[in-house]
Amino acid sequence: MTIVPVTSADLDALEISWFSALCSDDYAYLGVPDGALRSSWEHCRDILLEAETQGFRNILCPSSFQVGQDTLSFVAGCAPLTSNINMLAAIRCGEMQPIMLARTVATLDHMLKGRLTLNVISSDFPGEVADSNYRYQRSREVVQILKQAWTQDHINFDGQVYQFANVSTEPARPYQQNGGPLLYFGGYSPAAVELCAEHCDVYLMWPEPKAQIAERMQTVNDRAAAHGRTLDYGLRVHMIVRDTEAEAKEYAEHLVSKLDDEYGQLIRDRAHDSISLGVAKQAAARELADKYGYVEPHLWTGVGRARSGCGAALVGSADQVMSEIEAYQKMGIRSFIFSGYPHIDECKSFGQRVLPNLKTCSLPHEYGRVPATTPPTPLGTGDRH
Repeated sequence: MTIVPVTSADLDALEISWFSALCSDDYAYLGVPDGALRSSWEHCRDILLEAETQGFRNILCPSSFQVGQDTLSFVAGCAPLTSNINMLAAIRCGEMQPIMLARTVATLDHMLKGRLTLNVISSDFPGEVADSNYRYQRSREVVQILKQAWTQDHINFDGQVYQFANVSTEPARPYQQNGGPLLYFGGYSPAAVELCAEHCDVYLMWPEPKAQIAERMQTVNDRAAAHGRTLDYGLRVHMIVRDTEAEAKEYAEHLVSKLDDEYGQLIRDRAHDSISLGVAKQAAARELADKYGYVEPHLWTGVGRARSGCGAALVGSADQVMSEIEAYQKMGIRSFIFSGYPHIDECKSFGQRVLPNLKTCSLPHEYGRVPATTPPTPLGTGDRH
């Protein structure tokens, strides 16, 4: 596997990440709870350690109020156990007072010696049903305060939600002195797109038909350009890769062979994002799929029958999956967050069958520059299908 230094702006390299199932999302059969795969410290730690062993460059550590473990505590616990892999920690804006969050993030960043990236989440809290515009304004202010804490000597902020005057940032300076951790963000509403375009670094998407992904990338690119910025783009998608296409499709059917769709609906509904526009688009993709669940030749929507959020998997042989990744790369996507069921087994499968053939990197954080990426390529240029 070719490794590119963290500061590289080489566009032919990709950030390939895995996923640790902190939010009780690991199964041998989708929708069938398995005690051996529950969201324990030990199990999720082992997923992360396997991902590092396989050579993944980052790992998403998600957050949920309903199930699972505390994300930042988990990342802190794993910091001394790892040496190479970055950790993409989810932070829910407003959950913690922003200056305290800045200090927590800075401490983690020092523990990880700069191997920290952040997934910015804007969502309701338990018992809260907030206006969408308010939630995104709260998130915008949190991000602005974090950036002050990471780059200035004092925080002075007068917002709609938070007000601070002349607060020292000395305890909140991160290890990464080039602007702090990279900020990843996913959201489909106009307010979400605007927040990412103005303040974040990587726009994350869930799997849809490529034409829709290209359209979304163009929308986000246009909004970022209005702020004088260019973003990187990421895709979060599940993975089923085998030696042959037939074996991969057989395993996809195996995964849902014991699924009760009513229980799958309960799993989807318990998530705080279950009524979001992004989740609605995942449901729409399932409606467009053929009778076997494929909305494109290798994009299988069956995963979404038993989980909210990312609801589709790339299914195929190693060569077919490589071709799909190459097609996304030509569209302008540089960051990929993969996962599979069970997570350790599929981490090994992808790590052995596909990862050695990919040129990988950690996305560069060149603060204050136009990021090293190109605007999204029109579908006809970058899509094989």
